[in-house]
Amino acid sequence: MTDIIYLLACVDHCVDKTTQKQMSRIIVAMLTMTGRVTMLGMARWSEKGGSYRTVQRFFAKTLPWASILWLFFRHHILRMDGEYIVAGDETVVTKAGKMTYGLDRFYSSIFGRPIPGLAFFALSLVSVDERRSYPILLEQRVRSEEEKQAVQSEKKARLSTTQKGKAGRPKGSQKKDKSLVEWTPELLFIQAML
Repeated sequence: MTDIIYLLACVDHCVDKTTQKQMSRIIVAMLTMTGRVTMLGMARWSEKGGSYRTVQRFFAKTLPWASILWLFFRHHILRMDGEYIVAGDETVVTKAGKMTYGLDRFYSSIFGRPIPGLAFFALSLVSVDERRSYPILLEQRVRSEEEKQAVQSEKKARLSTTQKGKAGRPKGSQKKDKSLVEWTPELLFIQAML
């Protein structure tokens, strides 16, 4: 456990000592436990000082995860002579029910269709030399009402054009200026994360 506390020393700027101790106990529990990861399971597998209430207090805090992950990456992983690129990836987790925050229908490449669930977008730094990805920021993708309406109108427009049976550019339409790009809500979300 002293090794984990040593590794977490680099995040002193972001979190206080109490949070670091809680984090070290939870990390040890998560690395040693088997089966489902629950708060009760973490409390059972943690060492002295890792009670259920401690786990609850840790998860009730709002932490600057982007800063924590960046500091950890910068102190323990970053090589100044290495080459890194930024990559983004969205993943969808199936979820039943109606009351979960952010629940919507998202496209899943595994199922090949939109499914009810939660979507998460991750930005990672990818080491070109090591061919390894290091997540730096992860956010839940929650669609606003405007985005939902835009998706519905786009779907209706696509259905109306396929029913007419005419493919290609409509007759009489002019060429469009390709330099004038209209940013989609997804691109605006990624830009805000960057």
